[in-house]
Amino acid sequence: MKVFMIGGTGLLGSAAAQMFIDQGHSVKSMALPPLPQGAPIPEEMEIIWGNYIEKTDDELLALMSDCDTFVFAAGVDERVEFPAPVYEAYRKYNIEPVRRFLTLAKKCGIKNCVILGSYFSYFAKTCPEMKLTEWHPYIRSRIEQEEVALSFADGDMNVAILELPYIFGTQPGRKPVWVILIEQITNMDKSGHVTMYPKGGTTMVTVRQVAQCIVGAAEKNKGGNAYPIGYYNLTWDDFLKIVHEAMGTPNRKIIHIAKWMFRLFGHTMMKKYAANNVEPGINAVELAEIMCMNTFIDKKWAVSLGVTEDDIKSAIFDSVKLSVDAFTGAQHLVEMKGE
Repeated sequence: MKVFMIGGTGLLGSAAAQMFIDQGHSVKSMALPPLPQGAPIPEEMEIIWGNYIEKTDDELLALMSDCDTFVFAAGVDERVEFPAPVYEAYRKYNIEPVRRFLTLAKKCGIKNCVILGSYFSYFAKTCPEMKLTEWHPYIRSRIEQEEVALSFADGDMNVAILELPYIFGTQPGRKPVWVILIEQITNMDKSGHVTMYPKGGTTMVTVRQVAQCIVGAAEKNKGGNAYPIGYYNLTWDDFLKIVHEAMGTPNRKIIHIAKWMFRLFGHTMMKKYAANNVEPGINAVELAEIMCMNTFIDKKWAVSLGVTEDDIKSAIFDSVKLSVDAFTGAQHLVEMKGE
């Protein structure tokens, strides 16, 4: 395969690019500078530095015309803050780029497309009673992104959406998304003795497993499909024990907070967002419904794409250690950005 990727220097994109190359495929990527210092970017990958939003369709078609596979490993998630209306930001960075690139992919005869999405979409579809798309702009945008992407699937082009969960692993020089977790835990009790968290849990994967999903979807997917991705289902307690150990506070106690307490905290957060002229992609009050359940996913879909066992504890440990360095200022790291 000849792969054209948006986001090939990112945490997930670079891991997938290396796996594509290791399996004999070629990869060309458009990416935003700067390159994180020390990042293991494949030497064989052709990199075009620039912002695709600023490129004309003809310029992008010229880059894509000799490829047969397209991967969108870019966009923003709910952790990036925007002023209201936040949905417009998600439309700009997550929805419209997919519409644009798949339109171009059709024009130049690309056969296989892989779009990185969110596991929130899976739960929005399987748990309609939670009304996740009504409460959370980010989740609604991910559903729209899927609908747009799958509308292009036909007998000439295959489209796969990877509904990705919590992901652990690091890229040297890049700020992990888990810095916010370290900040929250640290601020709960600066003495390091107590972490207050709800009961519940989530599914998770490693960066290597996401790369396997991307390559597997490009090679195996037929038609239009959304794949709910999960492999390791951990309760918050089991997860936090690993986090505490990585933070150097293995004896830190976990105190469970009730859903009503989480919702009360959510009201405080919503007031802070409003004061800062920020509209969150995830409603902090209604987030309690998600955090207090087990958002587990059967690993069968991931396995069908070729995902194999990995060391999730080490991946969490590494992510937390780098997040602590970022939080304390011990390392200067590149952050996620839309453009």
